[in-house]
Amino acid sequence: MEAPLNPLLPLVALGYLSGSWLGALSVCRLAGVGDPRRAGSCNPGFSNVLRLYGVRLALATLLVDAAKGVPVLVLAILLGLPPWAQGLVGLGVLLGHSYPVWHRFRGGKAVASAFGVMLVLIPGVALVCAALWALLAWRVRTAAVASLASAAMAPLASLWLAPDYVVVVIAFTLLVLGRHALNIRRLGSGDEPPL
Repeated sequence: MEAPLNPLLPLVALGYLSGSWLGALSVCRLAGVGDPRRAGSCNPGFSNVLRLYGVRLALATLLVDAAKGVPVLVLAILLGLPPWAQGLVGLGVLLGHSYPVWHRFRGGKAVASAFGVMLVLIPGVALVCAALWALLAWRVRTAAVASLASAAMAPLASLWLAPDYVVVVIAFTLLVLGRHALNIRRLGSGDEPPL
């Protein structure tokens, strides 16, 4: 009898495909407003939609981007994949969001998608990071600062709350920080737009 096919690679591919659905584009199209990639920071994500079109469309974007990877992650858990493999499926979701093939590899910055992935795999870490993001966004009024700080906090929170996932959370953090390279430069020059 042949050994069963390892489900990891198909699940990572499914993660990428689900991640490549950019919530901001669908939400803005359904609402009849302009493409968020053509205005503001030109980023198809929660913060830019918030600046351009308000809270209602931003929250809808957040919901789609956080939820789109849930089915494939739940499947990875049900199939009994170890934490590192679950993390690779989650990384597939984040890579799909950041580099969607359908949009010439120009996607979002993966903050909302990372929140959704961690909410399934390590909910305590996700909630700590979300609380820090909300606090900093409220106090500093700059999404990039909130996103960078919460991404940096994630491995520390994981070390405390979910040590089996530390390595994959570090990978998530590096991706999110890399996607914010332009924001880091703008913060240094004082040109980063507020929320």
